[in-house]
Amino acid sequence: MNHRAPAAAPLLLALVLLGAGCSGGVEGTPGAAGVRDPYFPGLGNGGYDVTHYGLELDVAPAADRLRGTATITARATQDLSAFHLDLAGLDVESATVEGKPAAVNRAGKELTIRPGGAVEDRLRKGRTFTTVVRYSGAPQTVTDPDGSKEGWLRTADGAVALGEPTGSMAWFPGNHHPSDKATYDIEVTVPDPLTAVSNGQLVSRSTAGSRTSYHWRTAEPMASYLATVAVGRFTTQQSRTPDGIRLFTAVDPESAAASKDVLARIPDVLAWAAEKFGPYPFTSAGAVVERTGDSTYALETQNRPVFPGPPDTALLVHELAHQWFGNSVTPATWRDMWLNEGFATYAEWLWAADHDGVPVRESFDEAYEDDANWAFPPAAPPTAVELSDAPVYGRGAMVVHRLRLAIDDDKAFFALVRGWTKAHRHGNASTDDFTAYVEQETGQDLTGLWDAWLYGESRPPEEG
Repeated sequence: MNHRAPAAAPLLLALVLLGAGCSGGVEGTPGAAGVRDPYFPGLGNGGYDVTHYGLELDVAPAADRLRGTATITARATQDLSAFHLDLAGLDVESATVEGKPAAVNRAGKELTIRPGGAVEDRLRKGRTFTTVVRYSGAPQTVTDPDGSKEGWLRTADGAVALGEPTGSMAWFPGNHHPSDKATYDIEVTVPDPLTAVSNGQLVSRSTAGSRTSYHWRTAEPMASYLATVAVGRFTTQQSRTPDGIRLFTAVDPESAAASKDVLARIPDVLAWAAEKFGPYPFTSAGAVVERTGDSTYALETQNRPVFPGPPDTALLVHELAHQWFGNSVTPATWRDMWLNEGFATYAEWLWAADHDGVPVRESFDEAYEDDANWAFPPAAPPTAVELSDAPVYGRGAMVVHRLRLAIDDDKAFFALVRGWTKAHRHGNASTDDFTAYVEQETGQDLTGLWDAWLYGESRPPEEG
């Protein structure tokens, strides 16, 4: 990344544009710039579906530089004359489509890629095609509408990439809406003695000179906001759970002692959650624990959540529950985020009941009495600013518990939850999908429950 030659990039891009402009081009219409998400209408892109990202990243933390090559395999969902990619900051040096130079136009966070080539190279609906984008620069830290930081975060000894809801575009180009999930190969080269950790399984590690490359593979579909790269001086440990799930933990040495006992509970938490929610949806798991102060919040990055310092057991349970709710069953839009956070919070309540002697009703009552949980309906945050506010978590968990009470049969309730995670495994789902599924499976008209607890503006009576 720090080997980039800035002066050559504009010339190269000009040549790419000129070469593409002289070609016959393709027929069709441009894919949409944005998928009209309720809170982030410009996020994501239309006209294609990404199936795989191959990312090669060269990271030099001391120089605050990243050099990347993104190989994006996608299927056209319409005849395409051009298509968009999301990318915040960073300099695009070149782009090709099916191995041929493509024109690149940039407007803020939108890249427009216009394929070159002859008539036979048209991107017809249904065609699978490969785009390669080479880029470099100083990756950005993104400020969310609520003031929190995401994107590429500098740490005391490296960096960590956190992407919810839009920050993944700060370190690689792509279709950055949760509705477009893909598999990933992420190869990260860093200077020794730093380690690079990402999602999925570690495929290979190779050293050349004073730099080491780490190749990580995510074989199950993943939304881009769940992708991560953590670079730093980590103590790593690999093992397997009794049922064969590969575990990989990476812990900053300053957090190691305080994290040891909680991280040792990962196999137990996964086994407990599998009984409640269905089989674990991935082949690997684990955690990344940064030193306190490197980031300000935990995130359920797929396979191994990132923690901003040593976690307690409740936080570990919450983030591992997200592997089912959010990571495997991913929201269709950001308005559906309560399906992630409500179930993950309810998992905390269930764990407390099973292991700490705190009845779920007690956790419910505490949430019910908290005025913060009644600021707005969990299924309809007013704006993106409130997307991670208390009602999405606490009142979302109350919705789940009220559903459990309405079913009035714990065996049937947990069978319903396991059926939900199975029906939408590795897919996307909306609030409407969830309410329709519940009513179909239970045979109950639950309009009153949804109106009062999921969409109601005021606090309903606790009983009734």
